[in-house]
Amino acid sequence: GAGTLWLFRVVPGGLLPDEDQGFILAVNILPDGTALSHTLGMAAALDTMTQQDPIVASTITFSGYDFLTGASRSNYSTSFVRLKPWDERTKPGESSMDIVGRTFGRGMALPRGLTLAFNPAPIQGMSNTGGFEVYLQNRGEGDLKQLAAMVDKVIASGAKYPELGRLSTTFGASVPQLRVDLDRNKAKALGVSINSVFEAMQSTFGAYYVNDFNKFGRTFRVMLQSEANYRDRPDDLRDVYVRSQKGEMIPLTALVDVRLISGPEVVERFNVFPAAKIMGSPAPGYSSGQALDAMERLARDVLPEDYTLAWTGTAYQEKATGGTSSTVFVLAIVMVFLILAAQYEKWSLPLAVVLAVPFAMFGAILATFGRGLMNDLYFQIALVTLIGLAAKNAILIVEFASLRHKQGMGVAEAALEASKLRFRPIIMTSLAFVLGCLPLAISSGAGASSRHAIGTGVVGGMLAATFIAPFFIPVFYKIIMTAADKVEALRRGRKKEEPHGV
Repeated sequence: GAGTLWLFRVVPGGLLPDEDQGFILAVNILPDGTALSHTLGMAAALDTMTQQDPIVASTITFSGYDFLTGASRSNYSTSFVRLKPWDERTKPGESSMDIVGRTFGRGMALPRGLTLAFNPAPIQGMSNTGGFEVYLQNRGEGDLKQLAAMVDKVIASGAKYPELGRLSTTFGASVPQLRVDLDRNKAKALGVSINSVFEAMQSTFGAYYVNDFNKFGRTFRVMLQSEANYRDRPDDLRDVYVRSQKGEMIPLTALVDVRLISGPEVVERFNVFPAAKIMGSPAPGYSSGQALDAMERLARDVLPEDYTLAWTGTAYQEKATGGTSSTVFVLAIVMVFLILAAQYEKWSLPLAVVLAVPFAMFGAILATFGRGLMNDLYFQIALVTLIGLAAKNAILIVEFASLRHKQGMGVAEAALEASKLRFRPIIMTSLAFVLGCLPLAISSGAGASSRHAIGTGVVGGMLAATFIAPFFIPVFYKIIMTAADKVEALRRGRKKEEPHGV
């Protein structure tokens, strides 16, 4: 029991293991304000280096697109790197996690920018990337530049925690921008409506919705927008005019003041508060649970009271479900106990059966610890499965011993005979089950990590329930039934001593 508890404390926890899904994501980030033409060149250089890897099948790159935020940004490019089929990647160093590390290294060779590589999220749609995602929230009065400074401080401090891999962010507050301030009093004096100014700017430098039309059985949207060569320079503002109430064409430059500033290109909010997304992954040899705990310690050590971390994606689910697995496991044991109590109409026999479950737990956690796996959701499914499997072995011994005891045999003799006669059926059925589950524990290919977690736990637990528990179940049966017989004898003695009515 103490060894089992120690192993559960030592084995790292997590939500789900990283899976080799046959592709990875690579995001190339150049300095703020980089033109799209330079981004195209750096993306092409990264693609060329990536395709030289023998396990890479192809790459698809979108320049000017930030996959992490879903925004269009001229200094970002996103690459989807497709790997060769799993049966062609059976050697060590050919998994998706290995190519992620090599892509990081290739990005370091580029003369400019930062390259981030990610394994896909284990559950599609829950987060954009593997690892963890967290928002740094500003709940005080600080501006976005102060938020950017706090993000840089968190990322720099992350290097001091061995549980954390590389931290990164998509937030930056130094992007060159043009700020256009409208002189509302002047526009009013010239008879120009405020809406006309904004609509002119939107239709010229953005896109303005006009209407819809039907064609070929489909509905198409009409959007008004200038050609690219008329909206790619600040001087293009001089060519924009708005009509006044008198019908005169007023140049836009007569109504607005244009100045160069720096600020964030994408402003995100999380739960109402201004926030910046921080992405990271556990360092090699550490689990996601250990990495999340390290991030919380980092926040307590570094952040002031006005700033806090808010988990999202798979990290949020892991934190939300962290204490529920033990509750589910206890409820499963209680349910098995109540069903057996109803079947045997006794409280003693089910107790002897349920006491075999800790041996299966010990074998499962020991096998998981030996293979360096995590205590994740799949392993917890294996534990719930082992409750019934371990109870099945114990029932074979306890039920036969109870039958012999009812026939007049002593408790100890009945337990010994049951263990001898039922040992071979237990070995045969359990080994057949273990051999059937062995492919799960040693599988490869798509979804191998989840199968390893379930298979290793079930195989280890069944081996312990087969070769260790049968030597202790008769002892438990003798102790429990001896105590039950004594209680029953006392109860009958009290009934005999009770006076009978006349």
